[in-house]
Amino acid sequence: MAHFVDRVVLHAAGGDGGHGCVSVHREKFKPLGGPDGADGGDGGDVVLVVDPQTTTLLDYHHRPHRRAENGGVGQGGLRHGRRGATLELPVPDGTVVKDRDGTVLADLVGAGARHTIADGGQGGLGNAALASKKRKAPGFALLGTPGEEREVVLELKTVADVALVGFPSAGKSSLIAAMSAARPKIADYPFTTLVPNLGVVQAGETRFTVADVPGLIPGAAQGRGLGHEFLRHVERCAALVHVLDCASLETDRDPLSDFEAIEAELAAYAPDAVVDASGHTGEAAIPLNERPRLVALNKTDLPDGEAMADMVREELESRGLRVFDVSALNRSGLRAMGFAMAEIVEEARRQREAPSAPVQVTVRPKAVDSKPFTITREEKGGEPLFRVRGAKPERWIQQTDFNNDEAVGYLADRLAKLGIEDELFRQGATPGDAVVVGGEDGVVFDWEPTMVGGAEHLAGPRGSDLRFEDTNRPTREQKRAEQQARRDAKAAVRAEMEAQYAHWDAEEDEGAGGDEGEVEVVYTHGDPEEDLRIEHGGRSAEEAEEAEETGEGRR
Repeated sequence: MAHFVDRVVLHAAGGDGGHGCVSVHREKFKPLGGPDGADGGDGGDVVLVVDPQTTTLLDYHHRPHRRAENGGVGQGGLRHGRRGATLELPVPDGTVVKDRDGTVLADLVGAGARHTIADGGQGGLGNAALASKKRKAPGFALLGTPGEEREVVLELKTVADVALVGFPSAGKSSLIAAMSAARPKIADYPFTTLVPNLGVVQAGETRFTVADVPGLIPGAAQGRGLGHEFLRHVERCAALVHVLDCASLETDRDPLSDFEAIEAELAAYAPDAVVDASGHTGEAAIPLNERPRLVALNKTDLPDGEAMADMVREELESRGLRVFDVSALNRSGLRAMGFAMAEIVEEARRQREAPSAPVQVTVRPKAVDSKPFTITREEKGGEPLFRVRGAKPERWIQQTDFNNDEAVGYLADRLAKLGIEDELFRQGATPGDAVVVGGEDGVVFDWEPTMVGGAEHLAGPRGSDLRFEDTNRPTREQKRAEQQARRDAKAAVRAEMEAQYAHWDAEEDEGAGGDEGEVEVVYTHGDPEEDLRIEHGGRSAEEAEEAEETGEGRR
């Protein structure tokens, strides 16, 4: 059994961007081939497209989750990843796209109308694109960003020129069946019509569409009955036809009270603003109770119906309404009412086709002092926390491979160049404070200003060494002064050593008594072993001791 579904919640996700590639060209006799890692491909978008062959949103009711294709990864040899295919979702003509808060994002009317609801992720750059004069061969690449994930509400509003409104069992389905080729369900009990029915009516040379809206009851605008579900199908209609039951068997109802009750519901209903496929808001929709209206006094073929019509016709006409006595059974009054509908439809079409004044476009330049990020100070666990928000820094975080130190340093350079470090200083951040980039799922790190550049021991930019760029050469006088200073330092050390050795000689002379003239002590002021060797006649201490034991020294 086919079901009519005119409202669904769609979960759409764009494709993820492909990662960039890290590669170095290798070829015989070409040792310096350079980086040749290519970029990753962008992810596919999710686009809604109006298809005339689609009449319901039933497919998205059964499968509400849709995802586009991911982008391909980059490869070596400058082979870029392919872009993910765009996912086109067919929707009926008259589909309105809203967010979860009820804000209208687009109003898709006309075959081929398109609206992108989820953008694909951006492909990451390969190391070939990241190479520069100071970074000849980057050892890292950027990651692809994930695709956008959105949850939107699709509502179908019937595209019709005239709507038949009225209480249940007022004869709306019978009228549309008598005026067109439509064959809706007709029965003698209330709420027979559960879905809007469309019929095409030909009045002279004008052809228009008539919609049979399910019966309304008091409180329909607040959710009572079926009117709450189908009042939006009246929004696109240029005219409304009140179908009043003049032969109602209920004693507490009459055509005038039914008319006033339906008018109150139409006035209480607020139509959505007109938004085109590109998301630009147009003119405000005309309230339903202010649109052209006709009155059809139905069932006048019955004696009670004819009498009731005579009683209320004058009152309705005094309100400025055109009243028609009609009967779906014998088709009386339908032709005259059809031509009256055609006049209103033609007038509405001429107004839509009238050339409107060109919209003046105001171009406002970007403020000079505007920043692509914001930093807010928060408190978490009694400790300060600085949250950085902005499209650029959050995208850069997603593109960074935190397992690669060089990629992390490149991210630090980008954030510092953007001015985040200076702003943190201005807001009173101190080394060690927690800084988070993004929302609740952002990346948290301890801020260290000296590590922002990635090379804390160098004062120059990444990829350079100021020690190689020092062009200050000392003069001849400076070189002579440095040489004389080194000589003076050596002389001072030598004098100190000689004084120390002289002290040791004096102590040895005192211990030797009268034998000081028999032994000549010679010092080299160098190796102590060499000094002992000279003292013992050119022999080492071990050799002298061995000679003493054998008696050789005594001879």
